[in-house]
Amino acid sequence: MSLVYPDSSLHNLRDRAQGLRDATARLLGDLIRIPSPSGVEGKIAERVRQEMESAGFDEVRIDALGSVIGRIGSGPTVIAADAHIDTVDVGDRAQWRLDPFAGAVVDECVWGRGAADQKGGLAAMIQAGRIVKELGLDRSNRFTLFLTGTVMEEDCDGLCWHHLIREDGLRPEVVVITEPTSCRVYRGQRGRMEIEIEVHGVSAHGSAPERGRNAIYRMTEVLRGIQALVARLPSDEFLGRGSVAVTEIRSAGPSLCAIPDLARIHLDRRLTWGETRETARREIEAIVAECSWAREPSAARVEIPRYEKPAYTGKVFPGEAVFPAWKIPADHAAVRAAARAYRALFGETATDADVMGAGKWTFSTNGVAICGRHGIPCIGFGPGHEEQAHAPDESCAVDELVRAAAFYAAFMVEYARG
Repeated sequence: MSLVYPDSSLHNLRDRAQGLRDATARLLGDLIRIPSPSGVEGKIAERVRQEMESAGFDEVRIDALGSVIGRIGSGPTVIAADAHIDTVDVGDRAQWRLDPFAGAVVDECVWGRGAADQKGGLAAMIQAGRIVKELGLDRSNRFTLFLTGTVMEEDCDGLCWHHLIREDGLRPEVVVITEPTSCRVYRGQRGRMEIEIEVHGVSAHGSAPERGRNAIYRMTEVLRGIQALVARLPSDEFLGRGSVAVTEIRSAGPSLCAIPDLARIHLDRRLTWGETRETARREIEAIVAECSWAREPSAARVEIPRYEKPAYTGKVFPGEAVFPAWKIPADHAAVRAAARAYRALFGETATDADVMGAGKWTFSTNGVAICGRHGIPCIGFGPGHEEQAHAPDESCAVDELVRAAAFYAAFMVEYARG
């Protein structure tokens, strides 16, 4: 099926995205040059606001949590595209060949922290809005587009969208998540949750360890149980198997020459389809209950952490560190619209794996709130590759920025056609 646009054509849309090639690369470079760790996104939010205004968006505002919301059009079909504007830190700078905040264009790629995760999607999304305005695609009055540059995703994925939905009343019919997908259509991801286990012992002088009860040794029983749990976790045909990983271990005691009376571990628990907060917590509580010391009063505690970090605006919007899995069917209207838009734009290179929603993220996205918590369908499409996320020498190909900008504009209009 070919696309039919008001006052325009598919050829014009592709050409305009290509014509913005250098400008899109420059925009991504500008965004990379603004460091924006979670909770410190004020400067990049202002830069995004200015860019949306210069692109002619009908309305641009910043919500109480600090996310930037741009609106185009006022039609009945409400569509959104989302890109988070925060990044992780750079880690060991010695592992970077180029300055992670230079935003340099080398070998037809833009390099730097956030290039793929996910300022590349942000730059392409803004340019898609520019294309929609310049080509008059919004004059059909069929749709309203909301393009969101959201905050704090790296620290607490989905919190920003839970705020947008609950506090601002933004509830689109469908959302395009612009996290990196190598310019393929995705339709789901596993969820995740954080779990902390605290084990108590009894302190004694290090010269006589038999007088105490070492909390670290006690924790080893828990660790063995968690290792054994991995093989029992359920699997989903599309999303794959759940997982659990110990990502931190800490201990405390009176001194380094004393037996520790406290040990604490942090778990990264990835939830496949059908797993819930309750089932995952019960699994861990069962492991603790089977330990040899478990009958002692207050010997251990299992907790799900709460996120209570203030946004750069100062607002605290607390939430539990539980992020549900989500997926939509391969024949969902959003996937079908994405396939039509993709094939019409890039038919000569399109494969079923590219366009039919065969893909899924390994990591987590804001879809945990949008679809997983609130039931709003999402698809994924983004420039850059997932393995670039959080890695040194992060980069995004300029060709992929162009393809993403064209796709976002095409999808929005094609979905609105029904």
